[in-house]
Amino acid sequence: MRIDVPGEIPAAEQLGRVHFVGIGGAGLSGIARVMARRGVPVTGSDDNDTPFLAQLRELDVPCHLGYDAAHVGDADTVVVTTAARDDNPEVLEAQRRGLTLLPRSAGLKAAMEGQQVLAVAGTHGKTTTTSLLTVALIAAGADPSYAVGGVLTATGRNADLGAGPFFVAEADESDGAFLVYDTFGAIVLNVEADHLDVWGTEAAYAAAFDEFADGVDAAGPIVVGVDDPGGARLADRLRGRGRRVITVGVDGDATLRAVGLEVVDGVTSFDVVPGEDRAGTPALARISLQIPGRHYVMDALAAFALGVELGYDAGRLAEGLGSFVGTGRRMELKGRVGGVGGAGGVSGEVRVYDSYAHHPSEIRGDLEAARSVAGGVGGRLLVCFQPHLVSRTRILGAEMGIALGAADEVVVLDVYVAREEPDPSVTGAVVADAVPLAAEQVTFVSDRGQALAVLLDRVRPGDVVLTLGAGDVTALAPQLVAALQERAGG
Repeated sequence: MRIDVPGEIPAAEQLGRVHFVGIGGAGLSGIARVMARRGVPVTGSDDNDTPFLAQLRELDVPCHLGYDAAHVGDADTVVVTTAARDDNPEVLEAQRRGLTLLPRSAGLKAAMEGQQVLAVAGTHGKTTTTSLLTVALIAAGADPSYAVGGVLTATGRNADLGAGPFFVAEADESDGAFLVYDTFGAIVLNVEADHLDVWGTEAAYAAAFDEFADGVDAAGPIVVGVDDPGGARLADRLRGRGRRVITVGVDGDATLRAVGLEVVDGVTSFDVVPGEDRAGTPALARISLQIPGRHYVMDALAAFALGVELGYDAGRLAEGLGSFVGTGRRMELKGRVGGVGGAGGVSGEVRVYDSYAHHPSEIRGDLEAARSVAGGVGGRLLVCFQPHLVSRTRILGAEMGIALGAADEVVVLDVYVAREEPDPSVTGAVVADAVPLAAEQVTFVSDRGQALAVLLDRVRPGDVVLTLGAGDVTALAPQLVAALQERAGG
């Protein structure tokens, strides 16, 4: 459901009693938590009893299961998830009563009021980078508020209210939300076409990032990743308009660069050096990340650069980044199982990871990281992927399949439809047919039960299994771990 952003968005304390339609999701639950911590009376409903609801109930936030007009109660304002149906009874009741209706983006802006917003944007890597920036600033003593699109492992929450001057927010471009905020400082990680069901063309998508960057406060820093061609073009355009841009990169010229990259036992280490002097310049910091993968180096480098620009100590920022152990659904280790047995293969335990990757570039990055883990023990990489959205699969399905070719064996589920209507001509077969592996290495299945059976049949000791996608494929990883533990006898 589309709810228009009002011309003026009051601060959270001026919204009266606030009811959230879809409060169990990662986005709205975080906004509800921050508002509740600010003392705003909050209620909400969802059709799923998610873990976020338990955390909200700890703050005495009433959370209803299912949607009913009566749940709106005496609310003055209703914040609505983009996933709400047009016939949602709570939204219809709010419209009937003339209550203030806000989309997610406006609700978050209201919750941010009174703090300087640090917004993390980009086609990929937003959740991880927002989390990295948050833990780095916490370690540096900034005590920021934050709202992340996943669970921050360090705190066990997806959002919270801090006493410091900054509000760190994941700035989502999928529905134009990142254009709503009053942003003081920003990170743009990359600009690679996505969400064309909303933006229509690649040019319009890129133009939205220009608009976002142009809206950053003139006194605030803008950090841009320039290893990505779209990011490099954005940085050039911003410089052409007289904006100061801090660029970060591994491969090319940048204000700050990551050099001396090493991956040992899943720990990714690198030095941060100024880009203008490559010979003999002392490193600003040595950063060691507890997560594997080159793409996470760029995320950490961008977070470090923004923290330094804000005046925080480089050493303490690096310590915070080094303490980061991940975000839910971003190369999240779900289990390690030894004694699995099976035909052939090397000895060793099976490791099962889960990740939110759903775009070809994200798939490539996570498979590279998973391959580095599997290669360290001589095992294979098995991937189960669930395409997300009909429109994305129609446009990028073949590229997704090509990216999956970096695995040894691939299982592809059918499309997770989410907010769109099904299209019989666009199924997971679009992806599976494009995987450049032998036919016996690629399996297309219609449901998670079949996928579990295939993985259990194929997995060997020493293998790494990675479940990928933004839909309900995430439920498969713990099921696989449980089944492997049962096979191992404990």
